[in-house]
Amino acid sequence: MKTKNFLSPTGLALLCAFILLYQSVQAQNSPSQFVVSGKVLGENNEPLAGAIILVEGTLYGVSTDENGYYKLKLHNGQHRIRYSFTGYKTHYTNIAVNENTTLDITLEVNTVLTDEVVVTATRADKNSAQTYSELKKEDIEKNNLGIDLPYLLDQTPSVVVTSDAGAGIGYTGIRIRGTDPTRINVTVNGIPLNDAESHGVWWVNMPDFASGTENIQIQRGVGTSTNGAGAFGGSINLLTNTIKEKSYTEINNAIGSYNTRRHTIKIGSGIINNHFTFDLRLSSIYSDGYIERAFSDLKSFFFSGNYFDNKQTITTNIFSGKEHTYQAWAGIPKDSLATNRRYNPYTYDNETDNYTQTHYQLFYNRKIANKLNAHLALFYTRGKGFYEQYKENQDFSDYNLNPLIIGNDTIQETDLIRRRWLDNHFYGTVFSFNYNENGKFNAILGGGWNNYTGKHFGEIIWARYASNSNIRHRYYDNDAEKSDFNIYTRFNYRYKKLVAFVDLQYRTISYNFLGFNDSLLPQQQTVNFGFFNPKAGLTYNLSGNQYVFASYSVGNKEPNRNDFTETSPGSRPKHETLYDTELGYRLSKQKISAGVTLYHMQYHNQLVLTGQINDVGAYTRTNVKNSFRRGIELELAVKPHQRIIWAVNTTLSENKIIDFNEYVDNWDTWDQIKLEYSKTDIAFSPGVIAGSEITFNLLHTANKLAETEQQVLKNQHKLDASFITKYVGKQFIDNTSSTERMLDAYTVNDIRITYALTFKNKTQLALNFMIRNVFNELYVSNAWVYRYYENAQYQNMFGFYPQAERNYLLGLNIHF
Repeated sequence: MKTKNFLSPTGLALLCAFILLYQSVQAQNSPSQFVVSGKVLGENNEPLAGAIILVEGTLYGVSTDENGYYKLKLHNGQHRIRYSFTGYKTHYTNIAVNENTTLDITLEVNTVLTDEVVVTATRADKNSAQTYSELKKEDIEKNNLGIDLPYLLDQTPSVVVTSDAGAGIGYTGIRIRGTDPTRINVTVNGIPLNDAESHGVWWVNMPDFASGTENIQIQRGVGTSTNGAGAFGGSINLLTNTIKEKSYTEINNAIGSYNTRRHTIKIGSGIINNHFTFDLRLSSIYSDGYIERAFSDLKSFFFSGNYFDNKQTITTNIFSGKEHTYQAWAGIPKDSLATNRRYNPYTYDNETDNYTQTHYQLFYNRKIANKLNAHLALFYTRGKGFYEQYKENQDFSDYNLNPLIIGNDTIQETDLIRRRWLDNHFYGTVFSFNYNENGKFNAILGGGWNNYTGKHFGEIIWARYASNSNIRHRYYDNDAEKSDFNIYTRFNYRYKKLVAFVDLQYRTISYNFLGFNDSLLPQQQTVNFGFFNPKAGLTYNLSGNQYVFASYSVGNKEPNRNDFTETSPGSRPKHETLYDTELGYRLSKQKISAGVTLYHMQYHNQLVLTGQINDVGAYTRTNVKNSFRRGIELELAVKPHQRIIWAVNTTLSENKIIDFNEYVDNWDTWDQIKLEYSKTDIAFSPGVIAGSEITFNLLHTANKLAETEQQVLKNQHKLDASFITKYVGKQFIDNTSSTERMLDAYTVNDIRITYALTFKNKTQLALNFMIRNVFNELYVSNAWVYRYYENAQYQNMFGFYPQAERNYLLGLNIHF
């Protein structure tokens, strides 16, 4: 690993911050600490191994050992302790600590199967030998002012986000450890969300989805066995289903720069007749965008209905998003960065994207025995829409049209407006059987099957010269069908302080599509894959609050749609394989929590763009035999004062292709120039990514602990101010490590002020104000490049995606 990639001024400053903050907290360790210890038991007095104990208002948490024993070291004073274990009701205890205390807790079995139970198969936990971060509802809400969901994950380690329109609303993207969105597996309540063909997730189709999300877990690396497209560097698990006991109404409104506005209303019935709940959300988001004309007009709804008794739950979710956006896909030329950063090359007034996607989910969860649960889900996703484009000087032959003869003139080209349609159906099932022996032994047998049918077609809706076309002349059809099945088994075993897991998954894929045969003629074809994805790991509890872990995982991934449809069998790429090794350390104390992860992700046949034109005349991705990502992720949160919390994270990494060949179009000779490179950087993989969030609690009037979680003793006021920093190191636009084709490093700072008022009648009012990019950093987070050779010189054609300058968001939330 080359040190010069890491020791930037920002990297050094952040590393120093880790050291200084840790020392400051250690210096504050008071001798007036006492031990609160005991056992966490089930209803039959059996010890619960792996139960989680958290001290609220601190950074401190431990888990019970194989005998259900725990030990907390607490300072003198009042504390509220939370005890939780999968399948049991969460228990809260208030305690005044002034001496060593023994406190045994008996948890009550939850008569309702919670979603914590049913998504166990696809999520990691405190005892897992996997690298992950988790955002709870309160973490999501504090930044949720209408921006797309990837931006809510920006402060998690190794994450870089970008926005085509520049303001975080509309088409947005996310990378984890440099891994692009097509390699990040996304699930909603365990159901796959990635597009079956392109493998991407279009967050614009899910506007304001964060408003109905209870928990988000980001796994880095291969992660756990999951459903849908293979996780090939990261996964994001979204959880929406929760049963809320009390009825509620919630209204959210926000306004901001670039004519941004968001309106959301949520209502819930609470539990009706001890068996039913209903929840509904309606949302509308609009923004003009930072880039000219790059507006987003987004509508969505979410409905959930639950039936439950002491043995089972049945849940129905229906949610839909409708988006209408003006395209900003092309980026802007390089010279416009200095003259007009908001320039949009599209000028046709309906250069828009229009798409509606509706999801139907049905869940059945059954408690077969006290230690055995079954989970079954059925789902159907319906998507349909088009994007419209004005195109100049298009060849008639490219649209299956005849040349037009007028008098003695033969016309071969025309200006036209076209629509490209996608009409798809995606349906399937997910299942799992979960056996839990009081946290000592856990076994899961699960899997999923899904089928995708997609119709791709294009229409000409206007042409300057119509030739032999009819109204809505359809100039191409390309239908596809894909079937995906996986089955896995996962075992967790706890022996004293050691937890071991083995996760074995087998996945099969069958894909039918219109491609080219060896004679380069269009032909319907089928490819099949079978992948074995083993994973194993160990976690060792050094003490009540320190863990070390190690894991080794293998992931396989099939090529995406373009890799098939724009190749012949002779030029078709192979599938990719990832070998992921993770080593880590976690620490949790009252005033400090920390984590260190070392990772090495070794790729075989990774698919990258090389610029090479294949045998059907397309620029497709090519397998590179040997490439890797390796680095260290550092996380630290400290509470140096009762009213201050500071969380920082840094990723230092090296991301390389061992041998890389670049192909450059030679416009002078109409062939290609081959250039060879050794140990070159992988595109869009910064060597340094860092984040910092320091929060000051300026006002908190609560003067005593409530006896229950819901109780409010008097009107409570809370005022927080946060200073948020994100640093992203230099990124190369292609795989050649050329500084000529590079995005500069950037640092973006935000300020967030939150005022919350809770009345005695439990009505809550919150006012959120954000100043984004407060120091007006002029930065670019994404780009594309086309390189060619002309007049004996290498030339570059760029498209850059500049991000918004200083801008504002103001939100008002009322909950009653």
